[in-house]
Amino acid sequence: MDLIPTRSEALARLARFLPRAGRDYASLRNLDLPGHPHVSALSPWLRHRLVTEAEVIDATLRAHPQGAEKFLAEVWWRTYWKGWLELRPAVWTAYRAGVQAALNRLAVEPGLAARAEAAMMGDTGIDGFDHWARELAATGYLHNHARMWFASIWIFTLRLPWELGADFFLRHLIDGDPASNTLSWRWVAGLQTPGKTYLATTENIRLNTRGRFAPEGLAPEAPALPLSPLPTPRPAPRGDAWDPTLPSLLLVTDEDLSPEFLLTTGLRPSAVAVLTDVAGRSPRAVAEPVHRFTQGAIADALARLQAPEAPVLTDTAAVLDLARREGVAQIVTPYAPTGPIAGRLAELDHLARPEGIVLARILRDHDRRAWPHATHGFFRFREAVMG
Repeated sequence: MDLIPTRSEALARLARFLPRAGRDYASLRNLDLPGHPHVSALSPWLRHRLVTEAEVIDATLRAHPQGAEKFLAEVWWRTYWKGWLELRPAVWTAYRAGVQAALNRLAVEPGLAARAEAAMMGDTGIDGFDHWARELAATGYLHNHARMWFASIWIFTLRLPWELGADFFLRHLIDGDPASNTLSWRWVAGLQTPGKTYLATTENIRLNTRGRFAPEGLAPEAPALPLSPLPTPRPAPRGDAWDPTLPSLLLVTDEDLSPEFLLTTGLRPSAVAVLTDVAGRSPRAVAEPVHRFTQGAIADALARLQAPEAPVLTDTAAVLDLARREGVAQIVTPYAPTGPIAGRLAELDHLARPEGIVLARILRDHDRRAWPHATHGFFRFREAVMG
């Protein structure tokens, strides 16, 4: 796929897909075929909010007042996962610790290290699986059904640590999202919904790849991994208050690259800057296509803000230094959900407060309305937000 990292490309792709968002999507979405003709493939743009879930939902409802429920549900899944993790950030912290523990095992277990390397290089001999590993590395994208098959084979056939697989995805997926990626892997492993796992089967893969792949020797069953109690949900965030009369620095992050919504609320920033942390998505090297797409998306956001020369920073101290030099009283930024950028903003808040500079993280209305309903399973959430 040609992944042009601009908002205009996202809107054009959405417009091209909308005629197929109804019955066609509902009946053909599970097919993993070359070129991925039956899905929107909007996830790289949605992940960076070059286009937002709210915009996609609104456009779909206008094009299909009825009949696009399957596609709309998939868009709402993204919001649900973000909200679910936002209410339980300890799950992200535990995942990160699990990745490090798995990497520590690789350092002392050469057999495990060799099997994990073969899986990531697409050299296991498992039909389909090896293709998906190489497709992911080459393109930065996989069909959602292929992601499920891959994760199931990784966990139950190859018996590799699920955190390593989730980290492999997060390093290579251009749409790699802390919530969607982590919680989807947990769901396959039986850690998300008690007793519920996902088993990849030869027949299902053969059917939904139209015979391209028919792997043999897959695990015949998928026993759930040991489940730790889920943390009690915390209250949903409401976002921070800010004062439009104060001199402000608009801080753009790679979590939300359509920050224009802040300008419609009265923000007139004295300066603009970017805080990015693609490398922070993993303790291992993040793939070049992920860096390249994100850099292009940041450039597009700055061009739309008419601030093409704004500094792109990776260090919170540098953001604070810029705020000092510009003489601002507050740093205003779109709310970043649980993940690396949220952690960096927490650091920035800790640094800025003693100097009397306020960090205001502004939550979008879509998230404010939806996230409080992510307390239980998706179907209860869907009833609350979709009716």
